Amino acid sequence: MKTSDFDFKLPQELLAERPSETRDEARLMVVHKKTGEIEHKLFKDVIDYFDEGDVFILNNTKVFPARLYGNKEKTGAQIEVFLLRELDAESRIWDVLVDPARKIRIGNKLFFTDDDSLVAEVVDNTTSRGRTLRFLFDGSYEEFRRKLKELGETPLPKYIKRKPDADDIERYQTIYAKEEGAVAAPTAGLHFSKHLLKRLEIKGIEFAEITLHVGLGTFASVEVEDLSKHKMESEQVIISEDTCKIVNHAIETKHRVCAVGTTSMRAIETSVSANNRLNPYNGWTNKFIFPPYDFGIADAMITNFHTPKSTLMMMIAAFADYDLVMKAYKEAVKEKYKFYSYGDAMLIL
Repeated sequence: MKTSDFDFKLPQELLAERPSETRDEARLMVVHKKTGEIEHKLFKDVIDYFDEGDVFILNNTKVFPARLYGNKEKTGAQIEVFLLRELDAESRIWDVLVDPARKIRIGNKLFFTDDDSLVAEVVDNTTSRGRTLRFLFDGSYEEFRRKLKELGETPLPKYIKRKPDADDIERYQTIYAKEEGAVAAPTAGLHFSKHLLKRLEIKGIEFAEITLHVGLGTFASVEVEDLSKHKMESEQVIISEDTCKIVNHAIETKHRVCAVGTTSMRAIETSVSANNRLNPYNGWTNKFIFPPYDFGIADAMITNFHTPKSTLMMMIAAFADYDLVMKAYKEAVKEKYKFYSYGDAMLIL
């Protein structure tokens, strides 16, 4: 398959600028792989498709306020700094993206506060927009992280043109987020409310948590036509022994395993054994899933509606059959489903 096979016309008004007022009342399209049937529901109806003993795999990563604004020394030009990952906690060295990048060279300093309490020096170029920064801060590591959190903004996707507001701090985070390290939310999980999770728990559905710290590479556009030549950026994955026990028990007792989101799916497919069981894992993954692909763990999946030619859409097509996904997306546009991070959801069974 080629990248152009995943193109479709997405009207601008279908990109969700804001979340639905209630988490679990976003719309839900239910896609049945075996029959090709498509149903239109609300997200809270997801409970009707699962039974006692089934397992939901949740990505418990937590988004940190990764977007900062600094001023370049001498010129005072405002520079956006997007924190990607911490490389060395002791030396306070981070990989970042800068914008506009053409103005930022090795040796430049950026000032983030009026009192110069937080300064960063550019120590390396990594990509056209990528830089490595060493932060200079006179305080403990805990105080430094608090300062980053205080100055940082919730990193809403670029297509959302408005500034983040107070609601975004809470809404652009799953209610089960625990492990800080993501620069973007695992968006399928944004639809779960505390009330819905409780109802699922009462029904006997189990939850198995993994951690995949979502990076910007997940959302990077595919620039090559030959999918085999696209390289995903690496993201950190942690899968515990306890999670493996829950998931493998469900597989062995013939219960349904549902991956909540493409990030959960990528994590479990990174650490699947030859006999289709989940193994513990602590490392990195740059796994890129596209058709054709044999999935080893999950037989159901919850996901959002993704933008054209995205790696996320390609994974969905591998899971649900390309023609069925294109049919579902065509129907989603016709029925005015909302796309992307704050958009509506799809359940594939």
